[in-house]
Amino acid sequence: MFGHSLDKYVNSTMRQTSSALGWSAILAERWSHAAGELPRLVPRETEVAIQLSGKTLVDRAGGGRREHTHGHRGTIWLCPAGIEEEYINVVEPMADCLHLFLPGQPFSETVQREFDIDPARAGLRYQAIDHDPFVSMIADQIVGELSNETGVGRLFVESLSVALSAHLLKNYSELGLARPLADKMPKPLDSRRLSRVVDFIDGHLDQDFTVLELAGIACMSVGHFTRSFRAATGRAPHAFVAERRLMLAKRRLRDECCSIEEIAFSAGFSSLANFSKAFRHSTGLSPSQFRARS
Repeated sequence: MFGHSLDKYVNSTMRQTSSALGWSAILAERWSHAAGELPRLVPRETEVAIQLSGKTLVDRAGGGRREHTHGHRGTIWLCPAGIEEEYINVVEPMADCLHLFLPGQPFSETVQREFDIDPARAGLRYQAIDHDPFVSMIADQIVGELSNETGVGRLFVESLSVALSAHLLKNYSELGLARPLADKMPKPLDSRRLSRVVDFIDGHLDQDFTVLELAGIACMSVGHFTRSFRAATGRAPHAFVAERRLMLAKRRLRDECCSIEEIAFSAGFSSLANFSKAFRHSTGLSPSQFRARS
C-alpha cells in the first residue's frame, strides 16, 4: 500500500510516515499543509484525514457534495476510494494533520464477517465530520506509535485499522448499519482455542505475525477474536504479545546468549534505540543496565 499523498499534497510537507515500519493494514502520514488549491484526483485508497492541532478552512467538492469546513483539532475529512475530488482548496494553512490510508476495498471482510452484509451494498460517504471521539482516539494512538515505536506496533495498528473500519461503516456508510455485532457483550475465548493461540504466540515470538493469523487459528473474524481474546485474558492481543516478548527479552539478557541488538530485532523492534527506549519505559532500566544487574 503506497498511498496517493505525494500526487495530491503538492504544496505540503510530510513530517512522519509509517512506510518503513512494516504496517500492512494501514498507511499513516503526518503532514503540514500550506494554503492553496490541490490537483483533482481519484484516490486509490480510502483516506481519513484528522486535524491534530490549530485551525484551518477547507473548501472541497466530491461525490456530489460541496463542503466549506472550518477545521479544528479533531475535524475529520473522509474521502472514499474511487470518488473523485473535483475541487479542494486549503484556504488557511493546516499545521498538523494525520492522514490514514486504507486499502481500496478496506471494509469487505469487516462488512461480511462483522455485519453479515454484502460489501457491494456498503460504501462510505464523502464527508467532513466536525468531531468523532472514537476516531480521534484512534488517531492519537497511531501518532503515539509513529513517534515511539513498540515491538508490537504492527499487531496494535492492525487491530486499530479493523476497529476504525467497523466504526466508519456503522456511522458514515450509505447503508447506515444499525446493529453492529461489536455492540454485543463479547464471549471469552474458550480454553481450547485460547491454548492454540497462546501456543502459536509463544512459538513465534521471534517472528512477525498478524492479528489476522491469530484470528485464523481461533477460526474467528479479527473483530470477534480481538474482543473474545481480551475477555479471556484481560489483554488485547498486541498487549499480550508485548508482555511475552518482554519476558523473552529479559531471559535472553540474563543468559547473555545474544547481543542486545539481536534481542531488539527478535522482540519486533526496527532499531536498537527504539528497543532501549521501550525497555527503559517498562523496567526503569536500559537493556545493558538490566543485563549488568542480572
